[in-house]
Amino acid sequence: MDIGGVSLILIFLVIVALAFDFLNGLHDAANSIATIVSTRVLSPRAAVVWAAFFNFIAFLFFGLHVANTVGKGIISADIISDAVIFGALGGAITWNIVTWLAGIPSSSSHALIGGLLGAGLAKAGFGGVIWPGVLKTVAGIVVSPALGFTLALVLVLIVSWAFVKATPALADSTFRKLQFVSAAAFSLGHGGNDAQKTMGVIAVLLYAHGYYGGEFHVPFWVVITCQAALGLGTLFGGWRIVHTMGSKITRLTPQQGFCAETGGAITIFLATHIGVPISTTHTITGAIVGVGASRRLSAVRWNVAGRIVWAWVITLPASGIIAALFYAGARLLDRTFG
Repeated sequence: MDIGGVSLILIFLVIVALAFDFLNGLHDAANSIATIVSTRVLSPRAAVVWAAFFNFIAFLFFGLHVANTVGKGIISADIISDAVIFGALGGAITWNIVTWLAGIPSSSSHALIGGLLGAGLAKAGFGGVIWPGVLKTVAGIVVSPALGFTLALVLVLIVSWAFVKATPALADSTFRKLQFVSAAAFSLGHGGNDAQKTMGVIAVLLYAHGYYGGEFHVPFWVVITCQAALGLGTLFGGWRIVHTMGSKITRLTPQQGFCAETGGAITIFLATHIGVPISTTHTITGAIVGVGASRRLSAVRWNVAGRIVWAWVITLPASGIIAALFYAGARLLDRTFG
């Protein structure tokens, strides 16, 4: 059935994709605001408004390299179908909800990548997988937290040296102000990298339906709608995960919060520039561990960090298996009622 020449299933899948984008913002709000809330620079409500604004305007600062990677660099655009997209989104959304309810800061980004792989493999086997794009994404799982850790650690050493003669009151006041900038930068990076993943899914779905002359690209209405959905999700905040990220891994001062957010933001900017769909969750976790380790290794609650790492490890296969089941269900419904 069509409405104005557009199939109902296409409209439904676009809505589901935007629902994932909203949940991405809800799930990952903690990444942008956990440090600025835990240091009490902003209240939780003010922090999510601040983060959501910069989530939304991110399209003004970044190209669409990540959207292109997700849309045509994970599984072949030629095997994309309604059932594949439904399976991918179903797997990603289900895993996001499970980890959100459990307060586990897993990766929405890699849940979507796992979903695409699971549904794509269920349809076409390994022949439908674009391995360079997958390997680039998997490399990001390791590199992004490691780079976030390193940059945050280096920044702590730099600012500690720069403020060695400053009074504690002056340092605290300065970094409370600077955290507004670092939180804005991280939220900008979050909006630039994460919203593009949903853009890529919607764009490849439109491609599969033969729109825009059959040539893959991301229309502006998709860009602005995805940025808005992500920002709206951030407004609702993921409070369970804020608590885990902001206080359970290590205790943060405004100086350390600034270093963690800045190190994470630089990492995300670099990844977005080269088109790697990294996890903002992985990145900020690595940065927070980095600032904690700068004091002493015992300042980091390694048991909490270890549970987070396990969540990272199982996200791709777990969301992929769920996505394959959703794909199978969609195919069964299509054969039964199609």
